[in-house]
Amino acid sequence: MKTKLHGVLVALVTPMKANSEIDFNAYSRHVRAMIDAGVHGLIPLGSTGEFYALTPRERTDVIKATLETAAGRVPVVAGTNASSTRDVVAFSREAETLGCDAVMLAPPYYSLPTPDELRAHYRAVNDAIGIPIMLYNYPGRTGVDMSPEFIEELTEMPRIRYVKESTGEIGRISTLLRRCGDRLRVFCGGDTVAYESLALGVAGWVGGVANVVPKSHVELYRLVIQKRDFAAARELYFQMLPLLSLVEGGGKYTQWVKAACGLMGRPAGAPRAPLCAATPAELKTLKAALAELPEGRCAQKN
Repeated sequence: MKTKLHGVLVALVTPMKANSEIDFNAYSRHVRAMIDAGVHGLIPLGSTGEFYALTPRERTDVIKATLETAAGRVPVVAGTNASSTRDVVAFSREAETLGCDAVMLAPPYYSLPTPDELRAHYRAVNDAIGIPIMLYNYPGRTGVDMSPEFIEELTEMPRIRYVKESTGEIGRISTLLRRCGDRLRVFCGGDTVAYESLALGVAGWVGGVANVVPKSHVELYRLVIQKRDFAAARELYFQMLPLLSLVEGGGKYTQWVKAACGLMGRPAGAPRAPLCAATPAELKTLKAALAELPEGRCAQKN
């Protein structure tokens, strides 16, 4: 990777057809739309991308489709999570071979590894690949919480150079920046603390709602990081917060992101079972939240 990761990295949805098969034509259109909107990087196969519901072959095909569509215009960071170290190493090696710029790794889910076991897990991946690793701390999903102190220890490994901090606790962001800022580029992973995180000086924002309103995400980053216009950024953020808070706090993140993509004219289909499509009542609530944003109002008029 020629440049360090920065800016808005969109955790891509995986569009599905009515029969729950991946719609690769819709996927490529969606990726192009994200790049045209100005996002700074793409993350296929994250939790918003339903990696856990895809077969190994599908995961390979999604990465290939992302790389082919991106065509080197923005970095591609593949989610290579799995429940065993052996599978994570295999997926990470494949991502590197296919041409990804980095991989994103949460702790293995369900097994609840101890700190020593988790350290060995990351060491195995670090030693197996030559591209950077983005740590992904989201204990609400994995059941394992990586403290700032533990993350600081992991920065001793040469491939660990980024972290997506998704607890939504702004104190975690400030602690990571203070303790690891010279060795680790910190990304906000909690949508409802994005403005505060950017103001503190994070390298960027990894978001699933960026699938829905990418231009607003990019503009918020520009206003805070590049223009240092905090008043304008705060105004935009307050317009975004109804949607961000709804999706982040509703308990149906992927379901509502995919539904909102459809409302914005980029249909992504329903998620795979056991998740279900948004209900008519939920669609109505999403429409109201989107109407708070110029980007959302404009799309819904077309």
